[in-house]
Amino acid sequence: MINILIHGLGQNESSWNKVKELLKENKIKVETPNLFNLAKNYQLNYENLYRIFVNYCNSFKEKLNIVGLSLGGILAIDFANEYPEKVNSIILSGTPYEIPKSIITIQNIIYKFMPKKVFEQIGCSKKDLITLMDSMKNITIPQKASNIKCHTLIICGEKEKNNINMKSAIKLNKVIKNSRFEIIKNAGHEVNIDNPEKFANIIYSFWKENY
Repeated sequence: MINILIHGLGQNESSWNKVKELLKENKIKVETPNLFNLAKNYQLNYENLYRIFVNYCNSFKEKLNIVGLSLGGILAIDFANEYPEKVNSIILSGTPYEIPKSIITIQNIIYKFMPKKVFEQIGCSKKDLITLMDSMKNITIPQKASNIKCHTLIICGEKEKNNINMKSAIKLNKVIKNSRFEIIKNAGHEVNIDNPEKFANIIYSFWKENY
């Protein structure tokens, strides 16, 4: 079995460092690809990114356990929907049920005024990140999520209890049959950074139960 941790939009593979370290203590090996590095030779839009992700996942002969945060969760849903035979389990953290188009528009306006160095730190240019977010506005998630048959765990940070991400987590839990839902205390959207110890423990327990 191959275990893959997929970062979110404003992150890179280093965002998983602490979680990776903690899982390693339990003799669990994980892959933490940098999505932006994988796509560096292509125009950065969601369609291209997903196809690159598909190629990456299918390069492994074994079945996969995928943990996806935000954008990573969307990729995990798409892959589990298209290649159910390849996926043993998915863990979705901070993953939207529907793409909030208005929020993307506002976020892109904010990005335009942010310094380039902020984007360089995650390995993606300002222009590319804005283009990627624009390309995500028409992604459809609910129907794909309802087709998922693998072991599924939905995660949300406790600090998101009053916003759209908590509502999305609850909807995903209802739509994906036999999925489980857990709230992580002392964490917001970036659960892998805010509370890596608890997140790693939950990942380990879920994988141990469903290997």
